[in-house]
Amino acid sequence: MTAYPPERVWDKNKRGRTKQCVRFMEQSARRNAQAGKTVAKVVKFGGSSLASAEQFKKAGEIIRADETRIYVVPSAPGKRYKNDAKVTDMLYACYALAESGSDFRKELADIRSRYQEIIDGLELTLSLEEEFAVIEKNFREKTGSNYAASRGEYLNGIIMAEYLGFAFIDAAGVIFFHEDGTLDEEKTDVVLAARLAESGPSVIPGFYGSMPDGSVRTFSRGGSDITGSIVARAAKVDVYENWTDVSGFLVADPRVIENPAGIDVITYKELRELSYMGAGVLHEDSIFPVRQQGIPINIRNTNAPEDNGTWIVGSTCQKSKYVITGIAGKRGFCSINVEKDMMNAEIGFGRKVLQAFEENGISFEHVPSGIDTLTVFVHQDEFMHKEQKVVAGIHRLANPDSIEIESDLALIAVVGRGMKSTRGTAGRIFSALAHANVNVRMIDQGSSEQNIIIGVANDDFAAAIKAIYDIFVVTRL
Repeated sequence: MTAYPPERVWDKNKRGRTKQCVRFMEQSARRNAQAGKTVAKVVKFGGSSLASAEQFKKAGEIIRADETRIYVVPSAPGKRYKNDAKVTDMLYACYALAESGSDFRKELADIRSRYQEIIDGLELTLSLEEEFAVIEKNFREKTGSNYAASRGEYLNGIIMAEYLGFAFIDAAGVIFFHEDGTLDEEKTDVVLAARLAESGPSVIPGFYGSMPDGSVRTFSRGGSDITGSIVARAAKVDVYENWTDVSGFLVADPRVIENPAGIDVITYKELRELSYMGAGVLHEDSIFPVRQQGIPINIRNTNAPEDNGTWIVGSTCQKSKYVITGIAGKRGFCSINVEKDMMNAEIGFGRKVLQAFEENGISFEHVPSGIDTLTVFVHQDEFMHKEQKVVAGIHRLANPDSIEIESDLALIAVVGRGMKSTRGTAGRIFSALAHANVNVRMIDQGSSEQNIIIGVANDDFAAAIKAIYDIFVVTRL
């Protein structure tokens, strides 16, 4: 059984891109206030926003500048400079030594010094010696890597609560998982809502919760975004602000496009498509809790708080600057092309083909088809070790005429609510790619008409994104 220190309790003291959207949000908040509804915000700060005492002070100024920012979700300290280590990575490495029976005292001392540096920089009298004594004990007892990783957020939460004068709420006591590792939404909402109501302004560490047996369970990397969303839903706040080191979402990856345009407003559906295809900034699973309550998310920059960032909403009457909202993509796919005469007349053929993938534990990405052909796109690194088993399974189940495999492919998602009302979007994409000498291996359009998926060779990935960006954003042809 994991030993935890007694919970700390603190007194509960206390560039404008989207002007129209901001004005609407402010007006909505005022109407709620006039109607007697408490206006509140959840603010989540990423690791880069809390990497040092200097960054902590910026976060503190942001929180104190708006009295409605009453629920704070901190991440563990991130990198202070380019070659620095994230505290979460340091904790993983430290625990690995403990698990192997090696001496980990120096590594734990290095982690302690990171936090002491923040405490000293904030001029706090806080001591974390008790917490580190418990951590060392639990490491020696090999409590688990989930517990180890969670301590980064836990300790940062203690510091943030002390710095702000807010109550500290250990996430392990208010966020719960089922035995299978999925979130227990019902229990979490009930317990967390009650706790927030009684605690007032509070700090709730991100990234972790507890299993039925009381042990710590973490979300996947970036899970503090999910915690922020869960807190926003439980507290039924008006806005969930997610503070990071960028001023919102960009139309395209800045590693591919130099200084890409920003996105003012994006819908949950658009964000889901872009996040899945590799667009960073926000964990894709963080959308669902707030989406259920219609709570908007505002992505903001800790280092440029005057920027309005990107608003993520359920729906909006505001038109995008461009026909498309964003472009995102991933490399590393392969296609399995299955051919059989009169395939379209054979009932259950598609099911039989996909069964071969299911039997081998492989999920598919896209399944475009023709009269006599069906193509399955999958992650190459997941497929390559089982390819012959899958091929044999397809032959056994579906009896095709031929199977061909093509590797080293990339998928690019072109997403935008404006595409539905604009004629010729697909034609413009094809024209741009042809002009850039990019061969299209696959195209698939969703029924919502808000996204088009294009398959190209890995080597053509960057050229394809540049061509699409240029025609819709730069030249707007």
